[in-house]
Amino acid sequence: MPLILSLFPGIGLLDMAFEQEGFCIVRGPDVLWGGDIKTFFPPAGKFDGVIGGPPCQAFSRPRHLVEHNGYVIAENLIPEFSRVVEAARPDWFLMENVPGAPDPLLPMYDVERFAFNNRWTGADQNRMRWFWWGSWHGRPLGRVSKYIELAALESATVEPAVCASGGAAPVPVRIGGSGKVKRSFTARHVAIRKSASAMGYKTIGYLRDACRLQGLPADFLDHAPFTVAGKIKCVGNGVPLPMGYAIVQAVKRAISCR
Repeated sequence: MPLILSLFPGIGLLDMAFEQEGFCIVRGPDVLWGGDIKTFFPPAGKFDGVIGGPPCQAFSRPRHLVEHNGYVIAENLIPEFSRVVEAARPDWFLMENVPGAPDPLLPMYDVERFAFNNRWTGADQNRMRWFWWGSWHGRPLGRVSKYIELAALESATVEPAVCASGGAAPVPVRIGGSGKVKRSFTARHVAIRKSASAMGYKTIGYLRDACRLQGLPADFLDHAPFTVAGKIKCVGNGVPLPMGYAIVQAVKRAISCR
C-alpha cells in the first residue's frame, strides 16, 4: 500500500479520494488544526508520494477584491511545499492550485502541468484547477494527464464554483471614476447574496449547497466544531470529490507504468 504525505490537508477532500483508491495517507500540519508547515521537517525516503494544495489566495482572480475590502491575502506557501518535497524525496508529487499559481521549483523532478475542470467528470460545478505532477529523475513514471478518463458528456446544469468566502462570487469588471471596483454577478449569485444578507451572510443553505457541489453529503460538517462561515471556508478550499477521484485513478495508472 503506497504511503502518501498530504500537505495543507484542510478537511481532507483530496485525501479522501486517495484513501478510496487504496492509498495510506499521513496528514501533515495545517493551520486549520493549529499546525505550521514552516516548522515541519519530514523524514527522507519514507513516503512514496507527496500531495497537497498550498493556499491559493495570492494567485486567485478575486484577490484584488479581497484586498480592496480590507482583508489580508495569505502568503505564497508553494516554496514550503517544494521544501518539504525536496526533504522527503518521494518518487512523485502532486500539487493542486488555481490557474495563476507559479510552478514549484523542484529541479530534481520531471514536472508535468495540466488543467482540469470538475465538469469534465460529468459533475455540475464549473471549477477549473491546475495540477503539477512530478516524478523523480531516473524513476520514470507515466504522465497523469494521459490517463485521465473524461465523461462522455458534460452535465446540462452549470453551477458556479464553490466560493470559500461564501455567498456570491464577485467578478471584477472595471475600476469606476470613484476608484471603486465595479462588480458583476450571475442571477443565481444575486439570489444567494440576497439570501445571505437576510440571514447573516454565511448561511446554512449555502453550506449545504456547497457540500453537494463538492460531492459531499449535505450534512457532512453538521457536527464539526466550526462556525457556519468556517465550514463554508473548509468546504470551498477543498478539491471536489469527482475531480479528486478522476485525478487519483489517473495517478494509479501512471505509477503502475514504471
